[in-house]
Amino acid sequence: MNYETIRLSFDNGIMSVVLARPERMNALNSQMRAELLHAFRNLQETMRVVVVTGEGTAFCSGQDLGDGDSIDRPDLERVLRDEYEPMLRAIYDCPVPTIAAVNGAAAGAGANLALAADVVIAAESAVFLQAFTRIGLMPDAGGTFWLPRQVGFAKAMGAALFAEPVTARQASDWGMIWEAVPDEGFADQWRHRAAQLASGPSIAYRNAKRALRESFSNDLATQLDLEAGLQAECGNTRDFREGVLAFLEKRPPRFEGR
Repeated sequence: MNYETIRLSFDNGIMSVVLARPERMNALNSQMRAELLHAFRNLQETMRVVVVTGEGTAFCSGQDLGDGDSIDRPDLERVLRDEYEPMLRAIYDCPVPTIAAVNGAAAGAGANLALAADVVIAAESAVFLQAFTRIGLMPDAGGTFWLPRQVGFAKAMGAALFAEPVTARQASDWGMIWEAVPDEGFADQWRHRAAQLASGPSIAYRNAKRALRESFSNDLATQLDLEAGLQAECGNTRDFREGVLAFLEKRPPRFEGR
């Protein structure tokens, strides 16, 4: 696929995906959703981390309201089922760790695109906005799934109903994101975090993602059984043996991702 609304770059096991419609504050149109879906579904086997960020001053302003159906008879269900759902599932189900590096405003579906990632790192000037009720809609694009799990029911409900901006610092304090970073160090920090994950134990990361996510629907016995099976897989990797040897030798481990 020839990408026109996103840019991909590759460096030492890190795939960077830049949302590249700065003139529209990186708003999501049909083409961008298709390109994001393709990029995540066709991840190269050598990639160990994926980072999504925005070009310009915004991360993503959400749905491009000038794209697609007329506001008189919008087919919102089709767009959500056929375009948003596959894209979001491809990000959420990505086999390697994903980082949303939120460089600016993340609004509506753009905020929930960020929350689909495993880790969200935001510049302190960034804001998160569940803007949907401002135009007579309810949160979608996974917002009603991620928000209550990350910030609790009360904060999620307030964010959905009032549609007020949440600063990056607030989002960090609430547990919505991993960290808020001063703007001047933002790019260096997310690159540092991506490099950390790219040099880490990939199978352990994959299994940790699965165990944490399934914990919301499992009882204790089921979760302990899941942990045992997944940990057995980790214990049979070269990375586990290298990690133990490095600990005993008092040196940094050199993980190979297998």
